[in-house]
Amino acid sequence: MPRYFIEVSYNGAAYAGFQVQKNSNTIQAEVENALKILFKQTFSLTGASRTDAGVHALQNYFHFDTVQLLQANKNGKKRQDPKEHLHEISIGLEEAVYNLNAILPRDIVIKRICQVANDAHCRFDAVSREYKYFIYQNKNPFLEGKAYYFPYNFRLENLNEAAAIILQHQDFTSFSKKNTQVNNFICKIIKSEWIIENNTLIYNVKANRFLRGMVKGMVTTMLRVGTGKISLEEFDTIIESRDCSKADFSAPSHGLFLVRVEYKEGLVI
Repeated sequence: MPRYFIEVSYNGAAYAGFQVQKNSNTIQAEVENALKILFKQTFSLTGASRTDAGVHALQNYFHFDTVQLLQANKNGKKRQDPKEHLHEISIGLEEAVYNLNAILPRDIVIKRICQVANDAHCRFDAVSREYKYFIYQNKNPFLEGKAYYFPYNFRLENLNEAAAIILQHQDFTSFSKKNTQVNNFICKIIKSEWIIENNTLIYNVKANRFLRGMVKGMVTTMLRVGTGKISLEEFDTIIESRDCSKADFSAPSHGLFLVRVEYKEGLVI
Protein backbone atom coordinates (compact mmCIF):
# COMPACT_ATOMS: atom_id res chain seq x y z
CA MET A 1 0.00 0.00 0.00
CA PRO A 2 1.40 3.46 -0.83
CA ARG A 3 2.95 5.36 2.08
CA TYR A 4 2.88 9.12 2.56
CA PHE A 5 4.72 11.56 4.84
CA ILE A 6 2.78 14.54 6.19
CA GLU A 7 4.86 17.59 7.07
CA VAL A 8 3.12 19.53 9.82
CA SER A 9 3.70 22.77 11.73
CA TYR A 10 1.85 23.81 14.88
CA ASN A 11 1.45 26.07 17.87
CA GLY A 12 1.40 23.62 20.76
CA ALA A 13 -0.04 25.94 23.42
CA ALA A 14 -3.52 24.38 23.41
CA TYR A 15 -2.40 20.74 23.22
CA ALA A 16 -1.30 18.05 25.65
CA GLY A 17 1.51 17.07 23.31
CA PHE A 18 2.15 15.55 19.91
CA GLN A 19 1.18 11.91 20.36
CA VAL A 20 -2.35 10.63 21.02
CA GLN A 21 -3.21 10.44 24.73
CA LYS A 22 -6.31 9.18 26.45
CA ASN A 23 -8.75 11.95 27.38
CA SER A 24 -6.41 14.67 26.04
CA ASN A 25 -6.36 16.73 22.88
CA THR A 26 -3.16 16.32 20.87
CA ILE A 27 -1.71 17.25 17.49
CA GLN A 28 -1.97 13.64 16.29
CA ALA A 29 -5.62 13.39 17.33
CA GLU A 30 -6.50 16.54 15.38
CA VAL A 31 -4.73 15.39 12.21
CA GLU A 32 -6.23 11.89 12.41
CA ASN A 33 -9.67 13.44 12.79
CA ALA A 34 -9.13 15.66 9.73
CA LEU A 35 -8.02 12.65 7.67
CA LYS A 36 -11.08 10.72 8.82
CA ILE A 37 -13.39 13.54 7.73
CA LEU A 38 -11.69 13.90 4.34
CA PHE A 39 -11.24 10.23 3.43
CA LYS A 40 -14.18 8.73 5.34
CA GLN A 41 -11.97 6.15 7.03
CA THR A 42 -9.94 5.84 10.22
CA PHE A 43 -6.17 6.36 10.21
CA SER A 44 -3.56 5.63 12.86
CA LEU A 45 -0.64 7.96 12.27
CA THR A 46 3.01 7.35 13.16
CA GLY A 47 4.91 10.41 14.38
CA ALA A 48 8.51 11.39 13.72
CA SER A 49 9.32 13.21 16.96
CA ARG A 50 7.19 13.53 20.08
CA THR A 51 6.88 17.00 21.54
CA ASP A 52 5.62 17.65 25.07
CA ALA A 53 2.59 19.69 26.09
CA GLY A 54 2.87 23.32 25.01
CA VAL A 55 5.88 22.80 22.73
CA HIS A 56 5.69 24.21 19.20
CA ALA A 57 7.02 22.85 15.91
CA LEU A 58 8.07 24.55 12.70
CA GLN A 59 8.52 21.10 11.17
CA ASN A 60 7.45 17.64 12.24
CA TYR A 61 6.22 14.59 10.35
CA PHE A 62 3.65 11.80 10.38
CA HIS A 63 3.38 8.90 8.01
CA PHE A 64 0.33 6.89 6.96
CA ASP A 65 -0.69 4.36 4.33
CA THR A 66 -3.61 4.73 1.95
CA VAL A 67 -4.78 4.00 -1.59
CA GLN A 68 -7.25 6.88 -1.42
CA LEU A 69 -4.96 9.50 -2.91
CA LEU A 70 -4.01 7.30 -5.85
CA GLN A 71 -7.63 6.31 -6.50
CA ALA A 72 -8.76 9.92 -6.31
CA ASN A 73 -6.36 10.86 -9.08
CA LYS A 74 -6.96 7.96 -11.46
CA ASN A 75 -10.62 8.84 -11.93
CA GLY A 76 -11.23 5.42 -13.40
CA LYS A 77 -8.90 6.06 -16.35
CA LYS A 78 -5.87 4.00 -17.27
CA ARG A 79 -2.79 6.21 -17.74
CA GLN A 80 0.03 5.12 -20.03
CA ASP A 81 2.43 8.02 -19.52
CA PRO A 82 4.29 7.72 -16.16
CA LYS A 83 5.05 11.45 -16.14
CA GLU A 84 1.37 12.24 -16.61
CA HIS A 85 0.51 9.84 -13.77
CA LEU A 86 3.01 11.49 -11.37
CA HIS A 87 1.73 14.93 -12.29
CA GLU A 88 -1.81 13.86 -11.47
CA ILE A 89 -0.68 12.50 -8.08
CA SER A 90 1.05 15.78 -7.20
CA ILE A 91 -2.11 17.72 -7.98
CA GLY A 92 -4.11 15.34 -5.82
CA LEU A 93 -1.70 15.77 -2.92
CA GLU A 94 -1.98 19.54 -3.15
CA GLU A 95 -5.75 19.25 -3.08
CA ALA A 96 -5.54 16.99 -0.03
CA VAL A 97 -3.31 19.53 1.76
CA TYR A 98 -5.78 22.32 0.98
CA ASN A 99 -8.79 20.33 2.17
CA LEU A 100 -7.12 19.08 5.35
CA ASN A 101 -6.02 22.59 6.30
CA ALA A 102 -9.61 23.75 5.85
CA ILE A 103 -10.67 21.12 8.40
CA LEU A 104 -7.85 21.55 10.92
CA PRO A 105 -7.90 24.25 13.63
CA ARG A 106 -5.94 27.42 12.93
CA ASP A 107 -3.01 26.46 15.19
CA ILE A 108 -2.12 23.39 13.08
CA VAL A 109 -1.08 23.51 9.43
CA ILE A 110 -0.12 20.76 7.01
CA LYS A 111 2.69 22.10 4.83
CA ARG A 112 2.83 19.21 2.35
CA ILE A 113 2.12 15.53 1.77
CA CYS A 114 4.61 13.48 -0.23
CA GLN A 115 4.69 9.86 -1.31
CA VAL A 116 7.69 7.87 -0.08
CA ALA A 117 8.93 4.28 -0.32
CA ASN A 118 6.48 1.79 1.19
CA ASP A 119 8.99 0.87 3.92
CA ALA A 120 9.99 4.45 4.80
CA HIS A 121 9.47 5.29 8.48
CA CYS A 122 9.18 8.91 9.62
CA ARG A 123 10.56 8.13 13.07
CA PHE A 124 13.22 5.47 12.54
CA ASP A 125 14.54 6.91 9.27
CA ALA A 126 15.08 10.37 10.76
CA VAL A 127 18.80 11.05 11.15
CA SER A 128 18.47 14.12 13.38
CA ARG A 129 16.10 16.49 15.16
CA GLU A 130 16.88 20.13 15.82
CA TYR A 131 15.38 22.34 18.53
CA LYS A 132 15.62 26.02 19.43
CA TYR A 133 14.71 27.49 22.79
CA PHE A 134 13.92 31.23 22.82
CA ILE A 135 14.50 33.60 25.76
CA TYR A 136 13.91 37.35 26.09
CA GLN A 137 14.94 39.71 28.87
CA ASN A 138 12.88 42.83 28.25
CA LYS A 139 9.09 42.83 28.44
CA ASN A 140 7.70 42.24 24.96
CA PRO A 141 4.02 41.40 24.31
CA PHE A 142 4.88 40.01 20.87
CA LEU A 143 7.07 37.30 22.37
CA GLU A 144 4.58 36.34 25.07
CA GLY A 145 3.75 32.65 24.68
CA LYS A 146 6.58 32.13 22.16
CA ALA A 147 9.64 32.67 24.37
CA TYR A 148 10.70 32.51 28.03
CA TYR A 149 10.74 35.84 29.87
CA PHE A 150 13.98 35.73 31.86
CA PRO A 151 14.88 39.24 33.15
CA TYR A 152 18.16 38.27 34.83
CA ASN A 153 21.78 39.00 33.99
CA PHE A 154 23.82 36.19 32.50
CA ARG A 155 27.21 35.62 30.86
CA LEU A 156 26.93 34.33 27.29
CA GLU A 157 30.48 33.00 27.49
CA ASN A 158 29.55 30.77 30.44
CA LEU A 159 26.44 29.52 28.65
CA ASN A 160 28.49 28.46 25.63
CA GLU A 161 31.08 26.79 27.81
CA ALA A 162 28.26 24.76 29.35
CA ALA A 163 26.89 24.02 25.87
CA ALA A 164 30.33 22.73 24.86
CA ILE A 165 30.37 20.38 27.86
CA ILE A 166 27.13 18.83 26.58
CA LEU A 167 28.95 17.89 23.35
CA GLN A 168 31.37 15.81 25.42
CA HIS A 169 28.65 13.51 26.79
CA GLN A 170 26.36 10.80 25.45
CA ASP A 171 24.40 9.60 28.47
CA PHE A 172 21.75 12.19 29.35
CA THR A 173 19.86 10.39 32.12
CA SER A 174 20.18 13.57 34.18
CA PHE A 175 18.16 15.51 31.60
CA SER A 176 15.39 12.96 31.17
CA LYS A 177 12.23 13.25 33.23
CA LYS A 178 11.20 10.27 35.35
CA ASN A 179 8.75 7.61 34.16
CA THR A 180 9.90 7.85 30.56
CA GLN A 181 9.62 4.67 28.50
CA VAL A 182 12.97 4.34 26.73
CA ASN A 183 15.51 1.53 26.52
CA ASN A 184 18.51 3.81 27.07
CA PHE A 185 19.47 7.44 27.62
CA ILE A 186 22.20 7.66 24.98
CA CYS A 187 21.97 10.60 22.55
CA LYS A 188 24.46 11.79 19.97
CA ILE A 189 24.59 15.58 20.20
CA ILE A 190 25.58 17.16 16.88
CA LYS A 191 25.18 20.86 17.73
CA SER A 192 24.96 22.70 21.04
CA GLU A 193 25.32 26.47 21.13
CA TRP A 194 23.87 29.72 22.49
CA ILE A 195 23.40 32.69 20.16
CA ILE A 196 21.74 36.11 20.30
CA GLU A 197 19.50 37.18 17.42
CA ASN A 198 17.23 40.25 17.37
CA ASN A 199 17.73 40.78 21.11
CA THR A 200 16.60 37.20 21.77
CA LEU A 201 18.77 34.59 23.46
CA ILE A 202 18.50 31.25 21.66
CA TYR A 203 19.76 27.80 22.57
CA ASN A 204 20.20 25.71 19.42
CA VAL A 205 20.66 21.97 19.84
CA LYS A 206 20.68 19.15 17.30
CA ALA A 207 20.90 15.40 17.99
CA ASN A 208 19.94 12.03 16.61
CA ARG A 209 17.28 11.74 19.34
CA PHE A 210 15.99 13.52 22.43
CA LEU A 211 14.60 12.31 25.74
CA ARG A 212 11.43 13.49 27.46
CA GLY A 213 11.99 16.98 28.86
CA MET A 214 15.64 16.90 27.78
CA VAL A 215 15.96 20.29 26.09
CA LYS A 216 14.15 22.14 28.87
CA GLY A 217 16.34 20.39 31.43
CA MET A 218 19.51 21.41 29.61
CA VAL A 219 18.32 24.99 29.08
CA THR A 220 17.33 25.71 32.69
CA THR A 221 20.36 24.01 34.17
CA MET A 222 22.69 25.93 31.83
CA LEU A 223 20.94 29.17 32.80
CA ARG A 224 22.03 28.44 36.37
CA VAL A 225 25.60 28.37 35.03
CA GLY A 226 25.05 31.58 33.07
CA THR A 227 23.75 33.43 36.13
CA GLY A 228 26.54 32.13 38.36
CA LYS A 229 24.38 29.91 40.57
CA ILE A 230 26.48 26.84 39.75
CA SER A 231 29.94 26.40 38.24
CA LEU A 232 30.88 24.66 35.02
CA GLU A 233 32.38 21.86 37.12
CA GLU A 234 29.10 21.44 38.98
CA PHE A 235 27.21 21.38 35.69
CA ASP A 236 29.48 18.60 34.40
CA THR A 237 28.98 16.70 37.66
CA ILE A 238 25.19 16.91 37.25
CA ILE A 239 25.46 15.20 33.86
CA GLU A 240 27.89 12.60 35.20
CA SER A 241 25.60 11.83 38.16
CA ARG A 242 22.86 10.43 35.87
CA ASP A 243 20.35 11.71 38.41
CA CYS A 244 17.51 13.86 37.04
CA SER A 245 16.71 15.22 40.50
CA LYS A 246 19.90 17.29 40.31
CA ALA A 247 18.87 19.06 37.07
CA ASP A 248 16.41 21.93 36.69
CA PHE A 249 13.40 21.41 34.37
CA SER A 250 11.53 24.60 35.22
CA ALA A 251 11.84 26.33 31.82
CA PRO A 252 8.33 26.77 30.35
CA SER A 253 7.35 24.74 27.31
CA HIS A 254 6.23 27.71 25.23
CA GLY A 255 9.83 28.80 24.55
CA LEU A 256 10.68 25.51 22.82
CA PHE A 257 10.40 24.87 19.09
CA LEU A 258 11.16 21.74 17.09
CA VAL A 259 12.59 23.45 14.02
CA ARG A 260 13.69 20.58 11.78
CA VAL A 261 13.57 16.81 11.31
CA GLU A 262 16.22 15.58 8.87
CA TYR A 263 16.21 12.44 6.73
CA LYS A 264 18.78 10.81 4.53
CA GLU A 265 18.98 12.38 1.09
CA GLY A 266 16.24 11.31 -1.29
CA LEU A 267 13.84 9.86 1.30
CA VAL A 268 11.57 12.92 1.39
CA ILE A 269 11.31 14.71 -1.95
